[in-house]
Amino acid sequence: MSTSGSNTGNRPLYIGVSTKMYMGYQASLRWLSEVRSFVDDRPGLAAKDSPVRVFVIPSFPVLEPAGRILAGSPVLLGAQNCAWGDGPLTGEVSPGMLAELGVSLVEIGHAERRRLFAEDDAVVARKVRAAVGHSLTPLLCIGEPDKLDAGAAADFCVGQVLAATEGDSALAARLVLAYEPVWAIGAQEPAPPQHVNAVLTRIRAALGPGCPIIYGGSAGPGLLPQLPAADGLFLGRFAHDAANLARVLDEALLLRQTDAPANSSSSRS
Repeated sequence: MSTSGSNTGNRPLYIGVSTKMYMGYQASLRWLSEVRSFVDDRPGLAAKDSPVRVFVIPSFPVLEPAGRILAGSPVLLGAQNCAWGDGPLTGEVSPGMLAELGVSLVEIGHAERRRLFAEDDAVVARKVRAAVGHSLTPLLCIGEPDKLDAGAAADFCVGQVLAATEGDSALAARLVLAYEPVWAIGAQEPAPPQHVNAVLTRIRAALGPGCPIIYGGSAGPGLLPQLPAADGLFLGRFAHDAANLARVLDEALLLRQTDAPANSSSSRS
């Protein structure tokens, strides 16, 4: 899963969904089959040089059948978490096993993991290194806990990235960053586009163009064209209706087919 490039129309847009624990086993399989169907109906997603990359992150028990449902599809399979190793870690899932299951990226450092399971920067850093050690792409979640101005929010997020990578720029280049302001997760509306564009522009200025930065936090159809500074969207509950995911995929394809005019006018505020 390449993370090279700069914030231009040449960089792929990443569109992904985490189902968290909102779906049961059979419902998850039905949803994955619907996603597969919608992706198959869009030939532009299947090309090796497709400008849009799709990923799905179902619950752990669904990963094996998900791999079978998505076989031969361009959809990338992700996991919602991983352990920092293997062995005596009862109840955890190792990055090595995830790799065996065909997982290509793993979500690390989500705000819920930090808040509910006390995962601090040190734990996140261990997981990032473990994932990369098994050739998985860490989808590192970053975001300020409270509403801050764009400069302060960006500083907070950059600090999270530096902590997660222990200042290793080569490691940082292996990431996909998911900017999810904690106050926007589960909210009625996403964070204001002006705020998101300003924060992402500042993060990119601080970290360089080494990795994609996507936006998550009550994201849904209609948002992507308003975020010229974003390299895609990390969708939540709105995309649990697969038809809404299809709408976002159409928006992403249209942006790239028209030479991504939104991405050529990134906010510099």
